[in-house]
Amino acid sequence: MTTITQRFIQPYSQTSQLLNYLQPIALLGARLYVAWVFFAAGLTKLRDWDSTLFLFEEEYSVPFIPFELAAYLGTAGELILPVLLVLGIASRFSALGLTVVNIVAVISLSEIAPAALYSHVIWGLLLLQIVLFSAGKLSLDNVFKIALLKDKIS
Repeated sequence: MTTITQRFIQPYSQTSQLLNYLQPIALLGARLYVAWVFFAAGLTKLRDWDSTLFLFEEEYSVPFIPFELAAYLGTAGELILPVLLVLGIASRFSALGLTVVNIVAVISLSEIAPAALYSHVIWGLLLLQIVLFSAGKLSLDNVFKIALLKDKIS
């Protein structure tokens, strides 16, 4: 390689390696933010269950299942899956589950404000990141993975 090329490639490579150390923090941040959003929505539904049932019956048009079942499933998903996501337990499963909740929320509304749709897209992209890369090194999934590898070596 020429000297000029080396002067550009080497710093880029070093910077890239340093940025790789931030990946676990970015994945943790994504998990915490998305979990907070969905968990807060679940708590809101629990606070006024009668209103939740009314909204699922009259406002949301969840396809294929009765509105009461949709309300229970949606609320359970919004309360259980975020906890798993924060802890990093079954992270890909949790992120996929919240992706389903997210998609159903978008398609259930006959009209959705552009700002609300934008938020759902952002949450979907963050969840996709977790599905593709898992929860990262700062998760119980990683702890379990390391423990399994140690057991196989022993």
